[in-house]
Parts: sequence; C-alpha cells; structure tokens
Amino acid sequence: MDGPSKDDSRHPTAPRPLRQGATAQADAPPPFGEAVGLWLKIGLISFGGPAGQIAILQEELVDRRRWVDERSFLTALNFCMLLPGPEAQQLATYLGLKLHGLKGALAAGVLFVAPGAIVLFALAWLAAAHGDWPPLRAAFKGMLPIVVSLVAHAVWRIGTRTLKTPAAWALAVGAFVGLGFVGIGFVWIIGAALLIGLIAVRLGATIAPPGHALPADAAPTAGPGGAVRRFALLTAVFALLWAAPVGLALAVAGTRPFGEVALFFTQAAFVTFGGAYAVLPFVAQGAVAHYAWLSRAEMVHGLALAETTPGPLIMVTQYVGFFAGWNAAMAGQAGGLSPLAAGTLAAALTTWVTFLPCFYFVLAGAPLIERLARDRNAHAALSGVTAAVVGVIATLAITIAREAFFVSGRLDPVAVVVAIAAFVAAWRFKVSPLWLVGAGAAYGIGRFVALA
Repeated sequence: MDGPSKDDSRHPTAPRPLRQGATAQADAPPPFGEAVGLWLKIGLISFGGPAGQIAILQEELVDRRRWVDERSFLTALNFCMLLPGPEAQQLATYLGLKLHGLKGALAAGVLFVAPGAIVLFALAWLAAAHGDWPPLRAAFKGMLPIVVSLVAHAVWRIGTRTLKTPAAWALAVGAFVGLGFVGIGFVWIIGAALLIGLIAVRLGATIAPPGHALPADAAPTAGPGGAVRRFALLTAVFALLWAAPVGLALAVAGTRPFGEVALFFTQAAFVTFGGAYAVLPFVAQGAVAHYAWLSRAEMVHGLALAETTPGPLIMVTQYVGFFAGWNAAMAGQAGGLSPLAAGTLAAALTTWVTFLPCFYFVLAGAPLIERLARDRNAHAALSGVTAAVVGVIATLAITIAREAFFVSGRLDPVAVVVAIAAFVAAWRFKVSPLWLVGAGAAYGIGRFVALA
C-alpha cells in the first residue's frame, strides 16, 4: 500500500489478508455504546486519506474485534467505491448500519467527519480573521509547494495504477486539455468519461482496472422486494432534510451567498467521482472564478489545512463555505450578519449539503449492495471516469503550481526545490502529509524571518 495521503480516492486498495479464522461469521453485534466509542476513536485518528482510513476500519472492525467478516467488508467497499463522495466515510456509514441499523449508520458517519470538521472550522476562522498577520501569511506561503507535491504525488500514484491502456491515457490527456486549456466544465468531462466507459463495456473493451473483485463464492443477492417504494420514501425524507435547513437559512439571512452555497455544494456532492482532488478543480472554478467567494491563494491554503485534519479531504468545502459567508458579510451582504456568524452559517450549510447525500446513497443502496458491488459493467464503466480523473487532478497541480512557484511573475527556485523534496519524501519515504504540511509551514516562517 502506498504512503498515506488523502487523495487516494477511487483506487484499488486491497485489504490486508486476515488472520486465521477471521473469515468466519462475525460475532453478535457489540453494545451500541461500545460502537460509538470506536467510531469516535476512528474519527479522531482517521488521517491518511482513503487508503489509511480503510485500513483503520479493517484493523478495528475486522481484524481486531471481528464485528464484521471479511466478505461483508469487501462487498461494502466495492459498493462504496461506486458512489460519488468519500468512500471511507460511506464505508463507515454502511458498517454502522450493518451493526446497529439507522442509529449505527448515523453514529458512524457523523463521528467519522465531526472531529475534522471542528478542527477545520477553527483553522478557517484563523485564516479569515488573521490571515494577513505576516508570520501566518508566511506559513501559508510555505505550505503551497507542499500542496503541489501532494497533488503531483496523487497524479503519479493514481496514474500508475489506472493508466494501463492507450485508451486510458487518451482519456486522461483529453480531460487535462479539455478542463485546463479548452475550458470544458468539470461535470461535462466526467459525464463524457462515464459515457465512454459505458460504450467500452458494450464493445467488450476495458479502459482501466475496474477495482476490487469480490470472492468467487459470493452468493448473488435476492430480489430487492419493495425497493421502489423504499427508494421513493427515502428520497422524499432526504429532500425534506435538505430543504428545511436551507429554507430556514435563506429566510433568516437571505439568498446571497447562502442559497448559492447550498446549491453549488449540493451539485458538487453528486459529482465527486474520483475523490476530493478530482472535484477540487470544479470547486475552485466555481468558488474562485465564478462566485469570487475567496482568492485562489486562499483556496490553496484551505487545501493545505485540510491535509492536516482527520477525516475526508472533501471537508475542504467547509473551509470554502466559511470564506463565502465571511467575505459576504465583510462586503455588507449576508443579511446583516457579522462575519463570524455568516461564516459559521455558510460553513454549516456547506457541510450539511456535502455529506447529507453520502448518507442518502448508502441508505438507499443498502438493500442492493452486493448486487451493485458485483456488477462488473458498473465497475468497467467507471474505469472511464478513473482514467479521466488523472487528467483532472493534473490540472489542479498546474493551478496550484502557478500560485506556489511564481512571485510577481518571477520563478521562485527555492519553492521548486522544496516541492521536489516533499514529493520525494512522500513517494520514497512515505512521509505523512500531516508532517509535510507542518514542515512547509515551518519553512515559510523560517524564510520570512531570514528575509525580515
């Protein structure tokens, strides 16, 4: 398994072999209180991106406690990799559902993201309120080359795993050119890649490895039985859960920026195939270029800070939402709210509409989980998206590199050397992004002091 990073989404992460006897039927479900304690622990230590987070889930639930058997774990992982959104968080949600029903799903899913959300909220406030303080600004500047290296590492890692055919390379290059130079929208890029994947399935071709394969002896699932009625009910409930808080926020604080925030990040939640790094160009394009909620540098700072917190990297959207509310209030908008109140409301809305669909996808698909996870056509179709994601992430690397390596239009060779060193540290020595980002902040402060 590669070194820990938060950008491993949509990769074939093979779980470790289990100890002898671990494939037997799992024991009876544990007490709910004990499970809640475990979900909180996992939420606090879930650094390392999907690869590390999935490994933690397997270690704690399958290997150590044997609350879930191997085949159920692998089946759930296959299913979650088919969904938009952070698969590690959705895997935890499904395992909580399997153990304790709806209350288990809510406990597992919420506690997986809550610690990181709290920490990132505090960091967003610090960046918004005190980002102009010279030492803090220098720390942020020092993080930028590190982020370039982490994104480049993501391109390298995912590319070496998925670009196995000329068709896959063509899709990756096409996505890179289309998004980065032609200006084709992210949603259209992903839609075209999915369509190409479906066509390839029909023609009997394979673009990229489809991901996990279930054990050959896995039994097919029985018919869903009442699935349409259950799906309609869940859809209605979740539509209400989306509309009620959004409507309340708009009634209290007005539509700008809160209505825009709710709609934009809801859309983002439905197109996050390929993980957070893949969808960040879409988020950056909307938040920076279209809505002007924050600057490009502030967007990259948020990505760096999100690398230092537990939980899924897609939590960076909360940082963006906070800045949308904060800056709107500073401009005299946001319904007369203070910057902190507006930032808090926008951040809460962002987090709600980002993760509410994650629960919806898991709960709606749970009765069909094994059937969907075994669908080779679905995996093969998504191989088109997997290949295109490599090109999409590469455009993000170029965008951040412009911010990190150039000062007043001139190349900063020191920043380039720092980025190369960080890439080698992540690739060769498997250094955690947490330590790399911290080292980047220290480098920035040290350089600021030296030049002062």
